[in-house]
Amino acid sequence: MPPCDFTPEKYQSLTYERVLEIHKQHLSPILTAYFPKPLLLHQGHKEWLFDYEGNRYLDFFSGIVTVSVGHCHPKVNAAAQKQLGRLWHTSTLFFHPPIHEFAEKLSALLPEPLKVIFLVNSGSEANDLAMLMARAHSKSTDIISFRGGYHGGSSSTLGLTNVGPFKTELSSGLGCQSTMCPDVFRGPWGGSHCRDSPVQTIRKCSCAPDCCQAKDQYIEQFKDTLNSSVAKSIAGFFAEPIQGVNGVVQYPKGFLKEAFELVRERGGLCIADEVQTGFGRLGSHFWGFQTHGILPDIVTMAKGIGNGFPMAAVVTTPEIANSLAKSVLHFNTFGGNPMACAIGSAVLEVIKEENLQENSQEVGTYMLQKFAELRDEFEIVGDVRGKGLMIGIEMVKDKMSRQPLPQEEVNEIHDDCKRMGLLIGKGGIFAQTFRIAPSMCITKPDVKFAVEVFRSALIRHRDRRAK
Repeated sequence: MPPCDFTPEKYQSLTYERVLEIHKQHLSPILTAYFPKPLLLHQGHKEWLFDYEGNRYLDFFSGIVTVSVGHCHPKVNAAAQKQLGRLWHTSTLFFHPPIHEFAEKLSALLPEPLKVIFLVNSGSEANDLAMLMARAHSKSTDIISFRGGYHGGSSSTLGLTNVGPFKTELSSGLGCQSTMCPDVFRGPWGGSHCRDSPVQTIRKCSCAPDCCQAKDQYIEQFKDTLNSSVAKSIAGFFAEPIQGVNGVVQYPKGFLKEAFELVRERGGLCIADEVQTGFGRLGSHFWGFQTHGILPDIVTMAKGIGNGFPMAAVVTTPEIANSLAKSVLHFNTFGGNPMACAIGSAVLEVIKEENLQENSQEVGTYMLQKFAELRDEFEIVGDVRGKGLMIGIEMVKDKMSRQPLPQEEVNEIHDDCKRMGLLIGKGGIFAQTFRIAPSMCITKPDVKFAVEVFRSALIRHRDRRAK
């Protein structure tokens, strides 16, 4: 494990057993905690987390792709502490400079005409508001999203979310329609030149590097959805530039560009969900939509915007913002509160001052290539994909069938990584994909350690199979 010059404070709070007891009695019964013995965390520093016993872990999932510049970054901490002593809350009824300072900084990072910002508190809130905007502007109802897409857990956004465990038998998401995800590894079409990534699938194709037959096939499926499942005029289309919860799924190059054109022909708006992909995480560009050469009508963002502080935003054009204003008196009590905006400004400054986007590109590409070597070594590693510091490792029974590795075996590998000091995420329709999305401050020595831990966990899995 790489060295760390930080010593955590001594833990002096609830016992582990008491935490479990309180959780069982008073908190949600929905099982979301990782590992048979859930981690009780105490403190964080940069890319490191410490549990109540003082054990150190390399955090390669950053609070579900949220801690963008590192745990408890000193500049972000200082900004929060300064604002905490000045003014916590104003609501939108009164003005306070940090709100306007943040709005100016954020708008400078987005292309024209995306210059009007609505501040909210979470990704679900942001996408909920974007749905309302699209319908208010288009005067239509139907909204399309990909199967495998995750856009939130509110009663409205659950209609956009198409990952099985998050769906409900109750009525939700009126007017939402799913369409085939253009997944070039697990889907019916895919080849060796499809993705905007240093690592391609192991599937072969006869396409030239600048031509993708898989993209054309998936576009035909998208057209079929437009022709058969929605009205002649639609409200919009939501897409993550890279799917996060579904296991870092990338689409064929050029797909979103053509899909956006088809949506606009129907009068719909195109919404880029940058909750996980934004703020330089993908390395080559600050926003995920830029990697596709597209310009959305609405952009939603959260998670990394506040480095873990509850904060989100919807950015759109003046024309669309005015359509919303004519339709409804939109109000959000805590959206754009002084604390969030002071923190948001500090996060943007750290990303620039510490060249974290460039670090995402350099270290992320290095990591992708190292994990790709494990794909070549182990039969159960079916696919390695991603861009910058957003990486997916899809586990399979074997490369020929591409059938997902059973969840019990995935969980064993996941737990082995934790025991060796590495925390990673899981995703995919069958929870078969490991998600790698560390804070953007990580280093190549961190990557070397993570890859070696993951390789050791795969060897342990192979040994268990052999027995």
